[in-house]
Amino acid sequence: MSFPQETLGHPHVVAAAAAIADKLRSSIPVAAVGVVLGSGLGSVADVVVERGGSAIDYGAIPHFPTSSVEGHKGRLVFGRVEGTPVLLLQGRVHRYEGYPASSVVFPVRVLHALGVRKLIVTNAAGGIGDGFRPGDLMVIEDHLNLTGDNPLSGPNDARFGPRFPDMSEAYSRRLRKLCFDVGETRGLALQRGVYAGLLGPSYETPAEIRMLKSFGAHAVGMSTVHEVIAASHLGVEVLGLSCVTNLAAGLSSTKLSHDEVKETATQVEQEFSGLVLDLLPRL
Repeated sequence: MSFPQETLGHPHVVAAAAAIADKLRSSIPVAAVGVVLGSGLGSVADVVVERGGSAIDYGAIPHFPTSSVEGHKGRLVFGRVEGTPVLLLQGRVHRYEGYPASSVVFPVRVLHALGVRKLIVTNAAGGIGDGFRPGDLMVIEDHLNLTGDNPLSGPNDARFGPRFPDMSEAYSRRLRKLCFDVGETRGLALQRGVYAGLLGPSYETPAEIRMLKSFGAHAVGMSTVHEVIAASHLGVEVLGLSCVTNLAAGLSSTKLSHDEVKETATQVEQEFSGLVLDLLPRL
């Protein structure tokens, strides 16, 4: 698999959005709510397809990056949840795969071009917070971008947003409250905390986990932060959800593996899917 190294700008976004709208036989914009589904969390999109939604493989969309990571199906799904039009990214790409940051955030920019103004970003993460257990769902209150990269580096395209976007509420306070309200209705005890985004693909060392905990992180992963920065740049309201699939290095007696991540995500997918599907029409 080869990875594009060119900067994907506004014309590429417009071309991809137009192709998607054409395939869906819909005019832009087509949706108000978007979802990015992380490792092993794609069952929400499967439900939308089963309810009459449409799916497009990433490879059929101009300029769209395709994932090489197991557990990321790699398709865009369009459908309705209780009448609300939604677009879901069933899988994402990561910087560690060799993609430049502009490719990592390209799908989020395309969702915006298709009308998305509210976005749920999900991930599988290692738990750091006291009392966190595999299977917990955490509402992200803030993040630490420790990837050493930023998708807004380089010349700014004002069509995406301002040169210096504010990040003081990257994760919407309103949407967080709504998520806790829906979680309470469903009888879920949701965690809350700070997500630390690192480059990967190696898992963190125990020393790095101790450092992250001292920084105030409650969960750690290899995604999300770039997408949220790009979404904030675009003025999109964001809700972030982490599925704690394992305890981070040094906090468990077992070695970390991607198989464990997928297995735990599968175990909680019904709980996770129910929460997201209940949230979508309320956003």
